[in-house]
Amino acid sequence: MDTLEKYCKKLKLGSEILEEYESIPLDDKKDFLTNVLEISINSQEIRRKNRLIAEAKFDVVKTFEGYCFDDIQLPEGLNLEEIKTGNFIEKSHNLIFYGSVGTGKTYLATAIGVEACNQGKRVRFFKVATLINELIDAYNKATLGRFLKNLKKYDLIILDELGYVPIGEKGAELLFQVIADCYERKSLIITTNIEFSKWNGIFMDKKITTAILDRVIHYGHLIIFSGESYRLKNAISRKNGGAL
Repeated sequence: MDTLEKYCKKLKLGSEILEEYESIPLDDKKDFLTNVLEISINSQEIRRKNRLIAEAKFDVVKTFEGYCFDDIQLPEGLNLEEIKTGNFIEKSHNLIFYGSVGTGKTYLATAIGVEACNQGKRVRFFKVATLINELIDAYNKATLGRFLKNLKKYDLIILDELGYVPIGEKGAELLFQVIADCYERKSLIITTNIEFSKWNGIFMDKKITTAILDRVIHYGHLIIFSGESYRLKNAISRKNGGAL
């Protein structure tokens, strides 16, 4: 390792400087140094975004590019720009995505999460069934406190597919702890195909259901997905040779 490489490593400037500095014009020393540092800053920013996206554990990384908002009904007081920029996260508000299976709820939740990561926010994505399993496992191992403390570092938590599978009495109790810890402190995005009036069928306890709804709705915005299933539409399209 030569001296330049050693210094770059010690200062954590990244290997990109070593790869690109020779192509930078040396007409002006100040401009040269500015360009070198710009390469390092840009590289660090890219690595930071990639690290946050990896930490979020999205099932599949999605962006807003190509997403169709035509069949989404926004509530009064919330516009598309606030959703796309993540402005609701600054206010610790929640988004509840309600609609049939395959209508783009998870896609949009993920795209919002990815954009939040790009802005430097910490995001964590969970399928609700997976989160319940991890909570119960932590409870059984007496590490629940550590697990819940770890969740507190995130700015946005995405709970995907609420109500798709039964969560049981203990699962409901533990999920309530997660939601209660987020209340007025951070934002949630919840995707579900179950209307609020039937959430008692998810949690199987009227008291817990009421407590969860109270915290989710108080600073929450209900967004309704009314379109057809993307997956079904695409399957029919493929079957018909691309013609709908």
